[in-house]
Amino acid sequence: MTTERLYYNDSYLSDFSASIVDRSADGRRICLDRTAFYPASGGQPHDLGWIADSAVLEVVEEGERIVHVTETPVDGPQVECRIDWARRFDHMQQHSGQHVLSAVLVELFGTNTVGFHLGAEASAIDVATASLDPRQVAAAEDRANEVVFEDRPVSVLFQQASEDLGLRKPSEREGLLRIVSIEGLDRSACGGTHVHRTGEIGPILTRRLDKAHGSVRIEFLCGRRALRRARADFDALSRIARVFSASLDEVPALVSSQYEAVQAAEKTRRRLAAELAGYRGRELYEATPPSSDGLRRVLQKLPQGAIDDELRATAQSFTAQPKALFLAVVENPPSLLLAVSKDAGMHAGEALKAALAKAGGRGGGNPLLAQGSLPSRDLLNQVLKDLM
Repeated sequence: MTTERLYYNDSYLSDFSASIVDRSADGRRICLDRTAFYPASGGQPHDLGWIADSAVLEVVEEGERIVHVTETPVDGPQVECRIDWARRFDHMQQHSGQHVLSAVLVELFGTNTVGFHLGAEASAIDVATASLDPRQVAAAEDRANEVVFEDRPVSVLFQQASEDLGLRKPSEREGLLRIVSIEGLDRSACGGTHVHRTGEIGPILTRRLDKAHGSVRIEFLCGRRALRRARADFDALSRIARVFSASLDEVPALVSSQYEAVQAAEKTRRRLAAELAGYRGRELYEATPPSSDGLRRVLQKLPQGAIDDELRATAQSFTAQPKALFLAVVENPPSLLLAVSKDAGMHAGEALKAALAKAGGRGGGNPLLAQGSLPSRDLLNQVLKDLM
């Protein structure tokens, strides 16, 4: 059975009547003889709406037929159907905007689009190039909006794949193709829903630029999405500007300056923390009497936290002195740090690795410093006996 796809010829059709030609036993998977509901395909999500009084939750393409999944069972041979127009028109704007943006990228830089995703908040295209300068993307955005302002006609026609079609991207399909054409700019084989004129796309706004699987991914928004995002960006910048008591134009330089100041302060903090840790290590060494074997041993137990740079600095400062062993134990997550002096008669990495392995843990390090972890804190005492 083949479903007649009404959206192929009229993307603006939002209300229609149809006959149910097949349904599941529970009455929630419906096949119609004709439908304006677009199924998820080609990077564009499916339509939502209603069949009779039941909400359409999903629209699925199964070969030549289209299946509508409804919230509740649908009865009757004839049904009245209605598309969620706000969602449909939003998708038309985003998909048509993608055609414009992709065509402009070819026109300006010879870069082809190899992927398209229409998301709930933003859309993205993957462009077959190793790199794309942000200034190039800005130029493409500017050119795409020129095409929007020119309000060029967008038309749909059907041609045989065997003809010379002049497509932006060759189609692998055979037989009759649906061609979406933007006057003087683009011709693409596409089954999606589109506007009649580029002016209906509204503003096109490019945003993030990322590397993705050897390509460049450009995030973009069209129409009301672009307006909402621009308003949200403006409001966010305005709040930042009020914090700095500055104008919007001054915000980037002020934020950059503040960031550099914070980085410098953090660098100073780390240096001072290392110096303090070093002082603590030396002080701890002086306060620790040697054992009968002449080795000064320190065990520090911490209930929770991570083995950080300050703890390592304290341990290394302690063991920078002769005949010294420093062991730190963290109960949650169960982990250990072992540091020894050069003359301690122990290889820290090998000793800790062996002790942890006996208890089912993992770790290691160099001759003077090592650390590792255990699957349970109940095993800590077993490791302590081997090391102390």
